[in-house]
Amino acid sequence: MNSHTHELHYSPTCAVMAEVHIIGQIIGASGFPQHSLFCKWGVHTGGAWKLLSGVVEGQTQVDHPQNDDMAFWSHPIDMHFATKGLQGWPKLHLQVWHQDTFGRNELYGYSFLHIPSTPGTHSLLSPTWRPLGTWQEQICQMFVGGGPQLKSSSLIYGGSDRYRLQTVAMGQVHLQLTVILRNFERYGVECS
Repeated sequence: MNSHTHELHYSPTCAVMAEVHIIGQIIGASGFPQHSLFCKWGVHTGGAWKLLSGVVEGQTQVDHPQNDDMAFWSHPIDMHFATKGLQGWPKLHLQVWHQDTFGRNELYGYSFLHIPSTPGTHSLLSPTWRPLGTWQEQICQMFVGGGPQLKSSSLIYGGSDRYRLQTVAMGQVHLQLTVILRNFERYGVECS
């Protein structure tokens, strides 16, 4: 979307709402220090959005690649929304976790991305980060595992508070999403 203010235009005789279909997959992740990864994901929208079908959160299986740097999940995403306004366009938030040989889970990174607002198929990379923590927490993490986590997932996708965190870059998540818009025009919705 561009920097113009977008408004939806409704005719009093038209009950048509704009619809967004998001279909695709979380392909996998690469660039992480260990294998045996899985991903928790969710979609956040504004108040003008209504889920018509599909699920807005989930978790992939654990993949432990033997000879490859990339963990493959091929986890499907299929959502259908109706909206009364463009404010609160869907954002996808991701958490990549590592599972050790004892079945313990350690957070490896957070990420978020705005779902593309243009129709079509999009290949996306979403870089991840994790909180750095104090030097005591970093040493503890080296020997015991674990590490600092966010108290609220809203810090992943919103607000200026995220930029005050000390973080370290981790790997990236690979996605392919197809966006289908119905009853949209460049600056709003019109009845046909």
